Amino acid sequence: MTDWIRRWKEGKIGWHNESINESLIGHIDCLGLNTGDTVFVPLCGKSKDMIHFMQEGFKVIGVEISELGVKQFFDENHISYSVKELENFIVYYNNKISIYCGDFFDLSSNMLESISGTYDRASLIALSGNLRQKYANHLYSIIPYSSSMLLLTVNYPQHQMSGPPFAVNDDEVQLLYGKGLDCQLIECIEDSEMEPKFLQAGVDFFQTAAYCLRKDRESYE
Repeated sequence: MTDWIRRWKEGKIGWHNESINESLIGHIDCLGLNTGDTVFVPLCGKSKDMIHFMQEGFKVIGVEISELGVKQFFDENHISYSVKELENFIVYYNNKISIYCGDFFDLSSNMLESISGTYDRASLIALSGNLRQKYANHLYSIIPYSSSMLLLTVNYPQHQMSGPPFAVNDDEVQLLYGKGLDCQLIECIEDSEMEPKFLQAGVDFFQTAAYCLRKDRESYE
């Protein structure tokens, strides 16, 4: 995770998007949120998608290891906040959003007991293969039962370009989450207008996918 702190300091945050993700807008209903519900955004950075959730009447809990990223979120969006310490985290918060600044793997289930949904736009695909299983296992262990997750992934020939974002295909999503979550593929699109770095790498194809997952099962092994 220290690599992400370095990237933030150097301004190498190519994953950040100044616009609201269209897949979130199109598939937010999969989360089944009601006004006032809370959504969890892991590895949130300074994502504008959190603004969208708040504008739609929801509360947000995020986690981000870079304090710089957290402060930029509040400052750039002109949002006032307070600060407190909680276990291994420094929490930046107001009545609509709380961002836990610290290591995702230090989060516990009691910190997320109020959430109704999880939104993963760029967390799973930000992690190399050896970390994705650990991430999925921990995420499963801390989100409450009867909560839903909107997961966005990308897929391309990994051997043709190194990540992040890393390629995560449907087989891997099912392997990571299929044992413990009801997992439904709701969209898979082959993107003919790739980002410049994928075009420059000459990848044969680039796909984006959206999944709706729900934690209804009693075990995860």
